[in-house]
Amino acid sequence: MPYSIDQILRGNIPRVERLPPTAADPSVVPVSLRINGHTHDLQLEPRVSLLDALREFIGLTGTKKGCNQGACGACTVLINGERVNSCLTFAIMHQGQDITTIEGLGTPDDLHPLQAAFIEHDGYQCGYCTPGQICSAVAMLKEVEQGDASLITPSLGATNVELTDEEIRERMSGNVCRCGAYLGIVDSIRAVYEQQKGQ
Repeated sequence: MPYSIDQILRGNIPRVERLPPTAADPSVVPVSLRINGHTHDLQLEPRVSLLDALREFIGLTGTKKGCNQGACGACTVLINGERVNSCLTFAIMHQGQDITTIEGLGTPDDLHPLQAAFIEHDGYQCGYCTPGQICSAVAMLKEVEQGDASLITPSLGATNVELTDEEIRERMSGNVCRCGAYLGIVDSIRAVYEQQKGQ
């Protein structure tokens, strides 16, 4: 039924109540996700992104929705230890995999080394991109430890990658900081890298 312009402008349009999906709803399927060591059994439409499942259905709002197009990295999470933009993948694709969000890296009483370093080296300003930056940095340091090359690594066959500031910037280039706190971010990652090398 069409509505008049007056109804639209005044907001006098009857609201359609949206009921939560149930197993009887043919548009949803059962999805079981293992997030931060806990299993979450959900009823989701197959097209629900992992990002929306985390934020809207599970209540883990640490993972941020930035561009929702995979360009800014605010939604970065770890899946089986690898960094993934959660806005670009469907939740249903990750059943049986280990998903880690910023909430699963540390607690206020026991921070992950990168969380502590971001605080110490002022690696954040507004903090919106920080969860994605930290999750991405966790995986990036693992990539360096494995000897994975980046676009600017001098030798693709090198087993020992030197993590210069340029390497950090290149490897973290998929994570955008709108505040421009890049110097603090690089310092934070370098501090943790040096700490890990010294152990």
